Amino acid sequence: MNSVWLQEELHLRAYSRGFHLITHDIEHAITGLNQIRVGLLHVFIRHSSASLTINENADPTVRGDFERHFNHMVPENAPYYAHTYEGPDDMPAHLKSSILGASVSIPIRNGKLALGTWQGIYLCEHRDHASGRSMIITAQGQT
Repeated sequence: MNSVWLQEELHLRAYSRGFHLITHDIEHAITGLNQIRVGLLHVFIRHSSASLTINENADPTVRGDFERHFNHMVPENAPYYAHTYEGPDDMPAHLKSSILGASVSIPIRNGKLALGTWQGIYLCEHRDHASGRSMIITAQGQT
């Protein structure tokens, strides 16, 4: 077995505010993933107002419920926010990003992501008018 490290930068188009499945974008961005028998994929988003998480990939109502819950949990225009010059969605976006996190790690098994049957990778877009997002995707493992 040989050890391999692969790394790509993935640029996503601008998404609307909400939770979006990007599993296929990630799988297609990393050339050579199919050669890794045992390994780990690390995905890091390079932004402070969007985040990543892994959850339900089949029923889109889950993604809508995520958005509604986080908007209730972290409201806009809270009177104690001092960071407000980029709009009412900016400070909540930073908070949501910190709560969910900037990265996910997924095992690689026999050339595929070893996600559960009903799991997918979400881009969590927390801004109303975000631009495209970029991620660094790193795969390491044994071929």
